Amino acid sequence: MTFPAPGAAAPQLNGPTRPAPGPAADEGLARRLRALACTAPLHDLDVRKANLAGEYGIYAMSEVALAVIDLVTLHMDFDTGADHEEIVARVLPRIAAQAPRRPAGEHERVARWVLENLINVGSVDRGFRAVYGTFGPEGEYVRRDYDFKLIEEVPGTGGTVYLRATDEAVNVLVGALDTDVTSAQIAAEVKLEVLIRRGRLADAQLAAEQARYRTVQYAETLRRTLDATRRNVRAVDWLHAVPDMIAEALEHVADRYRHENAILTNIRKARDETEEPEHKRRAAELVDIVKDCIRRHTQLQSRLLEAGPLFRAEQDRQAFATPAAGLGLDLYGQLVAPLLPLPAERAIRVTDAFFARGTGLRTPSAVRVGDLVEMLLTPPLEREHLGAEMPEPDLVATPDDSRFSEQQLDAAMELLDLPADAPRRLSGLLADARRSDPELPYLVALLAVHAASPPVGTAYRQGEQQLLFAVDDGTELADPEFGGADLIVGKALLDAAGMAADRSEVA
Repeated sequence: MTFPAPGAAAPQLNGPTRPAPGPAADEGLARRLRALACTAPLHDLDVRKANLAGEYGIYAMSEVALAVIDLVTLHMDFDTGADHEEIVARVLPRIAAQAPRRPAGEHERVARWVLENLINVGSVDRGFRAVYGTFGPEGEYVRRDYDFKLIEEVPGTGGTVYLRATDEAVNVLVGALDTDVTSAQIAAEVKLEVLIRRGRLADAQLAAEQARYRTVQYAETLRRTLDATRRNVRAVDWLHAVPDMIAEALEHVADRYRHENAILTNIRKARDETEEPEHKRRAAELVDIVKDCIRRHTQLQSRLLEAGPLFRAEQDRQAFATPAAGLGLDLYGQLVAPLLPLPAERAIRVTDAFFARGTGLRTPSAVRVGDLVEMLLTPPLEREHLGAEMPEPDLVATPDDSRFSEQQLDAAMELLDLPADAPRRLSGLLADARRSDPELPYLVALLAVHAASPPVGTAYRQGEQQLLFAVDDGTELADPEFGGADLIVGKALLDAAGMAADRSEVA
């Protein structure tokens, strides 16, 4: 065996260097990377809980997040979703079991924090994004973005907002990603039946829950297809893809009915024959889960039968719907607001160009002979000398809902009619007003606060001789009903000679 001499060049391989075959170039690696990305927000909760104000290290946030996803998945229906407050209330016992000595308010804060982070309230589109790498056809490494959501808020009837678990969230629950719904559910139900026959009811309960998650996911696929049809019929392939999916789903539902009824019979048999209390409890829970699967399949079948008529109705509606009007020009936002800060010589060039091209074409004023003959031969209409009779208006007296009466306003103005050289404190004015009327201090305080920013320019233009003002010198108000600053309230004399000169110049 010979070795290259020290310092000699290494031997070159024939052809360009390509990545080694195996998992790196397999699509399965990308699927596992996306599956790992869906679990990243749950692990991130346990990392970020150290930043919360308080000692939240005792709580297992990822466990609470899985419980929340589970509750949302089981409580959402075909048309509606899970209620926000109901999910918070149902997850509280699990959180309280983790820290029983902590107050109930803290348990509720943890529940709401986990739910809001699963919705990703702080982001713009309320979604998560992960970056993973794959290999292209030429062997190059390509980075890709994977956008997903776990729990999303959808609008309901009457202004309500529901919570729905996405496909990614359901896949997080069952430990898979991008799995074919039909094959996965058939495999889960076959596994369930085998486990029941062998008496392994604890494992059978887990398999039954996974089968129910797949049922929910199958209904979600149909619901999204129908929603897309309501928005735009052309966006959904109703020629091949959707009819094949509906036919396959109807056949799937029929098979599941027979399969689930057989499973239900085996569960009841196992429940009646066993003597152990734990097995009886497991069997009773399995009965409820399979009954829920049958109910969801019944609902799914009814929606599948309604899909064809819904498509035809939406096709007719969208085909004859009036086209949406084009967006108009925002004169204020696009023209006025940008031009207001500019000087007139720069702004006028923009306005001239806009109005020269924005007014449209002008129809030439040409008289048609037919219109001229009709106008000349039409006899004039006789008009009444006094015009048409005006209808008698039905006047309704406006109720007086003001808090203060005219007498109280006169008393307050008399109290605030102070000499020009003798201002007073607001506390003294409030005490004088309280001795005459218990409601009068509120009106006096309102007028004094209004006088803190007096309309000097308006009073000057209207020819007022004096003006009420209020000044804050930092003294705190000592009053049983009011707080704040003890204002100095007084009257200021206006320049009458200056006002007269201004009015003469205007005249």
